[in-house]
Amino acid sequence: MKLILKSKWTLAVFTLFLACQNKPTEQQAMEETKQINFEFKAEKVGNWEGKDVFRYSLDNGFMQVEMTNFGGIISRIMVPDKDGNLENVVLALDSIPQYFTGNGPYLGAAVGRYANRISNASFELDGVKYDITKNIGENHLHGGKKGFGVKVWDQAEAYDSDNAIGVKMHYLSVDGEEGYPGNLDTWLYMELTSDNEIKVRFESTTDKKTIVNLTNHSYFNLGGINRDVKDHEVQIFADAYTAMNEQLITTGEVVDVEGTPFDFRTPKILGEQMDAIGGGFDHNFVTKRENTPDLKKIAKVKHPESGRVMEVYSTAPGVQFYNANGMRDFKGADGKVYQPFWAFCLEPQAWPDSPNKENFPSAALAPDEKYVHEIVFEFSVE
Repeated sequence: MKLILKSKWTLAVFTLFLACQNKPTEQQAMEETKQINFEFKAEKVGNWEGKDVFRYSLDNGFMQVEMTNFGGIISRIMVPDKDGNLENVVLALDSIPQYFTGNGPYLGAAVGRYANRISNASFELDGVKYDITKNIGENHLHGGKKGFGVKVWDQAEAYDSDNAIGVKMHYLSVDGEEGYPGNLDTWLYMELTSDNEIKVRFESTTDKKTIVNLTNHSYFNLGGINRDVKDHEVQIFADAYTAMNEQLITTGEVVDVEGTPFDFRTPKILGEQMDAIGGGFDHNFVTKRENTPDLKKIAKVKHPESGRVMEVYSTAPGVQFYNANGMRDFKGADGKVYQPFWAFCLEPQAWPDSPNKENFPSAALAPDEKYVHEIVFEFSVE
């Protein structure tokens, strides 16, 4: 089954300029009208655990995005370079069914209930200890053995607004799943706007106090995935990072980036910073010191050769910056074999292991509260 919808919006753009020949204080307005053509396609591509899986394609005339209700995955992002050449800029598999059993690296997935690591696969809430799935040594990673990124999200439905088209989908994580308490009811909204933004929003409620930390786990390579990302120019608006031990578990120490290779507050060539630490990054950067609902610009990445630029915004207090350090000989889309450092992830989220760190912003959610996490990936060309 294939569904194709096409929509058109006319946007009025007003440009004000000052006429400074005979009347230097006179303002004149010029209106330019342009038409934005959105195209949306939905196609059934498989069935997993008795549920239908769809591929959704969104096009705004400048860029194209492909996503699926399997794992809430963003499976392709096609963006033009400075010469107008469209290329995919996220690590991917060739077809959606390949993700069913072949997505060990969480390519493009919605991860949860808790993104990143929880030490000793356990935590306490109000004096009650909860043991959750161990899936990385003695610790817990990205929601366990069968987290949100390998579930078929239901009630998927297309929607549009004045300047965007998107898909919303739903997943109910039942009480006790992977050891987590409470029935966590989550809606995921993913949309493409006329401003070349991919907007991702998670909304969750629970019937029992629990923890929640949801994000998107896309691997980006703005050069079109032909080599590593060491030539990318990276800026992360964070004045600190959380230190880790040998198991990549946070120690609880919050370290100032000043005078260290972790200082990306001004644009840095990624390869030079990697050389300074002797490898790739896999660290949480502190973008806020406490939980607030405001959407904040947290990063900007530019690929000078292609001219592609990506800016990232989030409401979360941290962002995990990862350089695909563990990727090796991974057979990806279009016959490419992905290697270490062939991509970077900017995963906005709560701080890692925050349920076990009293000095970290809380990731707890009570029944009378609503969890909302917004992420924006904005693309442009310079």
